[in-house]
Amino acid sequence: MRPRGARRGRPRGRQRTGPRGARSAAGARNAAGARSVTGARNATGLRCAAGFLCALGLGLALAGCGGGEGGLESAGPTPTAVGPVRLWPDLPPATNPPIDYGESDIQRVPGMEVPDNDVHSVDPVAVVRAEVRARPDARTGADGLYEQTARAIEACGAAPAACPVLRPYYRDLTGNGRDELIVGIRMPDQQVGVRVYVAENGGLTRIMSTVDQVISVELAGRDLIMRVGSAGIPGYEYRTAWSWDEQQGSMLPTRDEIVRVKPSDAGPSMVPAPHLVGPTPTPTGRPVPLPPEATP
Repeated sequence: MRPRGARRGRPRGRQRTGPRGARSAAGARNAAGARSVTGARNATGLRCAAGFLCALGLGLALAGCGGGEGGLESAGPTPTAVGPVRLWPDLPPATNPPIDYGESDIQRVPGMEVPDNDVHSVDPVAVVRAEVRARPDARTGADGLYEQTARAIEACGAAPAACPVLRPYYRDLTGNGRDELIVGIRMPDQQVGVRVYVAENGGLTRIMSTVDQVISVELAGRDLIMRVGSAGIPGYEYRTAWSWDEQQGSMLPTRDEIVRVKPSDAGPSMVPAPHLVGPTPTPTGRPVPLPPEATP
């Protein structure tokens, strides 16, 4: 048996001598040296190529950021930011704030039952008539109506052509997932009363009431926007956006602005008449032609 680890063949450490052995050793050394030099050269070449490509890419990136098509351009000097400045900081705040907007607009409509809280099931003329009968002498405030308008509302059943209650519209303005009832009431002097009602607990609650000389009334999302002519500033109009306020429980005028509609030197204001759907009562009781009806 061979000792563990012993090699078969020539004794360990014995080497062949003579020219053949010398050539073999020299050839081995030369081959090893050639391989080392070639590997070093190849490694150096690869490193140089990688460096060249990196430099080329960096040069192209810098060239793209320079002046030329698609390059960065200065937007000019940036104005200095000016923060808000409080005037009269020592002035004490009011201790008795005025009545909240919309507070007097919340009113339960007496005697109105709304099955399944569906406002589509109620008659808008009956809703307004119930309010008139509950406060027949109201001429100002949220319930205020002209006397002739109140009489015309009472006579809507007998004289529907002269009824000042306009076609109702429906829209979810409160975000409760159900439609609210939007009612318009035509009044003298191109004035229109706009009222909004929400169905809750089997009844009807008025959450908005306003009267103005209206140019148009629009719905945008959950906002009701009213455009009103400006009598004192020719060429301008007021635009008020009414929005639901959860804390107040009513529609509030959350955005109010005055907008220029034509040059101020163009002469007297030519505010168009209200474009609303419905009949117009006249002092003689004769109906006038109706404008083209809009789609609710």
